[in-house]
Amino acid sequence: MDKICVIGLGYIGLPTSAIFARAGYEVVGVDVNEKVVDLLNKGEIHIEEVGLPELVKEVVQKGNLRASLTPEKADVFIIAVPTPIHEDRTANVDYVISATKAVAPYLEKGNVLIVESTIPPRTMNDVVAPILQEHGIDAYNDVYVAHCPERVLPGRILIELIENTRIVGGITPEASKKAADVYRAIVTGEVIETEAVTAEMSKLMENTYRDVNIALANELVKISKKLGINAHEVIELANKHPRVNIHQPGPGVGGHCLAVDPYFIVEKAVEESPLIQTAREINNSMPYFVMEQIKRLTCELKNPKIAVFGLTYKGNIDDVRESPAIEITEMLLANPRYDVRIYDPHVREEQVSFTLSTLEEAVDGAHLIVVLADHNEFKQLDFHLIREKMKTPVIFDTKNCVPSHEGVMLYRIGDLGHLTAIQE
Repeated sequence: MDKICVIGLGYIGLPTSAIFARAGYEVVGVDVNEKVVDLLNKGEIHIEEVGLPELVKEVVQKGNLRASLTPEKADVFIIAVPTPIHEDRTANVDYVISATKAVAPYLEKGNVLIVESTIPPRTMNDVVAPILQEHGIDAYNDVYVAHCPERVLPGRILIELIENTRIVGGITPEASKKAADVYRAIVTGEVIETEAVTAEMSKLMENTYRDVNIALANELVKISKKLGINAHEVIELANKHPRVNIHQPGPGVGGHCLAVDPYFIVEKAVEESPLIQTAREINNSMPYFVMEQIKRLTCELKNPKIAVFGLTYKGNIDDVRESPAIEITEMLLANPRYDVRIYDPHVREEQVSFTLSTLEEAVDGAHLIVVLADHNEFKQLDFHLIREKMKTPVIFDTKNCVPSHEGVMLYRIGDLGHLTAIQE
């Protein structure tokens, strides 16, 4: 294995390319976005990830990593393109299909083809392998075809690409071993070989487990509000039990995994997945729950000014994919009653359809701050500025990340029993 061709230079493909390049391999990263390609060839990147700008600059300067708009012949091909969902919440595997068709003309006997994109069960056997067959490639004998789902946490991707256990599922046992050996060259964690469909389902269940657990926490928030209980304290105490680990509640579930992957299971087994579907409904309801609390807080105000803090689905990253914060912000902007200012120090204006404000602009004259992402900047707020600039210093913290401070009324999402309307 000397040359690797990575298709897709997004949140997974770009770090993966950089890691292999750092290990000494010749890596060509392929993307349809000319801007992304041009930036990478200058040693620059278009996404935010800890340590990635420095690493990319280093490996590009060394000549180990370059970008292209088209694939090239290589020993290993890694497909790392998105798999969004259609409006009917079935998986959209068009990008995987396009990527497979794009690399097929460059495949040679003995090559390894790995799909890292998250996909529904049996996609490797029922979609990817037949495409190769149509291009005259025997997917079961000529090349080694496998699925190795990414399993990383944004903000820790460069660490977890190396240290996390990797699950590698081939469409043949030989493919499992060949693909696993690709990762063994760089991974310090365990690399486990299995069948393709098992690898596909294992990734989906990892994220579905977390989605269901978060749904339990979010349902607890609603119950606690009705009963006047602090859900955050309940979770903290319940988690003292050695076999209990309730996740944290929030304004909904976002990102390209947790908010999407459960639907890939549901579409293949609708009647058999009522729990998974209910969890999705609960988490999807949270932006509306947040909006209800904002309406209650501002019901006595004539023209409430609201400062939205955070658009990403989690803290300290720039990823807004499937973010509930985006949905909540859109609902606020759609209501002519609200004067909305939006602040997120990690998001660029070209990523969203909103006009972004500075911190000072957002809080100036505001009645309410709604915290929708747990960025470090929000954990270390300048409360002097808030008290000085806000008309009524009230914060609704949906991520339970803002510390209490004298002179500022703070409502946390899991402790709303004492919520009262803001008065001018």
